[in-house]
Amino acid sequence: MTTRLVVADPERSDKTICLAVSPAMKALGVRNRCRVFEIPKNIDYIMAVPRMQKYLDYSAEVYGIYLKYISKDDIHVYSVDEAFMDVTEYLNLYHMTARQLGQQIMDDIDKTLNIRATCGIGSNLFLAKIALDITAKHSPDFIGELDEKKYLETLWDHRPLTDFWRIGKGIANRLATYGMLTMKDIANGDENLLYKLFGVNAELLIDHAWGREPVTISDIKSYRSSTHSLSQGQVLMSDYTFEKGLIIAKEMTDVMCLDMVDKDLVSKSFTLMVGYAKGAPIPSAKGTFSLDTETNASMLLIPGIADLYKHIVNPAYNVRRMYVIANNVIPEEYTQYSFFVSPADLERDRRMQKAVLEIKNKFGKNAILKGLNFEEGATTRERNNQIGGHKA
Repeated sequence: MTTRLVVADPERSDKTICLAVSPAMKALGVRNRCRVFEIPKNIDYIMAVPRMQKYLDYSAEVYGIYLKYISKDDIHVYSVDEAFMDVTEYLNLYHMTARQLGQQIMDDIDKTLNIRATCGIGSNLFLAKIALDITAKHSPDFIGELDEKKYLETLWDHRPLTDFWRIGKGIANRLATYGMLTMKDIANGDENLLYKLFGVNAELLIDHAWGREPVTISDIKSYRSSTHSLSQGQVLMSDYTFEKGLIIAKEMTDVMCLDMVDKDLVSKSFTLMVGYAKGAPIPSAKGTFSLDTETNASMLLIPGIADLYKHIVNPAYNVRRMYVIANNVIPEEYTQYSFFVSPADLERDRRMQKAVLEIKNKFGKNAILKGLNFEEGATTRERNNQIGGHKA
């Protein structure tokens, strides 16, 4: 809590994002999730390399502590370091208030793992999250507690709006254009204008402005999406030329094909999104191509994405972000052979992908690679040693 600590990879450029900033750094005005170059040069601090696998291991241990008190049916894991719990039915069982139960769980985490936890308590999911994000950090016991009345009394005029869950810079800037700088401004604002600006998402914004949230953990647990997709995405460490960007598009498609084979999934619709480097005067490129039948064959999908890339991306501008998406994936058992590709060729491609997966699973992701992965600008070899784009 007192060490000046930043979690970021020093081997990357100074534009890399800091995954975490300690309270001591925040007290000096360094904001969370900033870029390394934004940290004032006169501040002396420690830079710690991200260790994603260790974070996941500890996250699992913390979750194990939660399960000592709360059923998994009443826990929604929100991220590697946050979870929602519905403790409504447990308070009578333990003869505790929500604050007392939160404190006991926090003490258990501290005693077992020597990790300082914080707790947000609210009468709904939104208020619990805001109590955690805004209120808990200013509380001596690191516990924040809000109901709708207290929220209106203490946070309705809170600034900046970006401190609130689901309000980023873009939304805040659009609201500021119309003089809405606080949640109170939004609550008392013109609803028709909000719907015009944000569409159906305005309903969520208005509810949150009043401290309301109709969705519960049981709603989250019971939700089942009618469609599913798989995706690969990355933000490149530097600006890439059109030609080098094409290598990335092929690599990402190759990885996605293996992921689909591993999960026994197929699709007939694939989307590519490419974001240009900073300063480009045109919007991101986006396109979709479809096949006559569902597949996960790399022999079809890599050329398909390559052709789509050449069609939608402007070669005059460098690229910086890329996403490849398999839309509406379904189980492979429903696949039919294509009229335009030999079944023997498809079966050979599938056997090759299965063999590659077996080798990678046994000896590591970099145990077998393609020539594509050794071309200038290729990133797969490095990303195979990462988790979530950061060092494992």
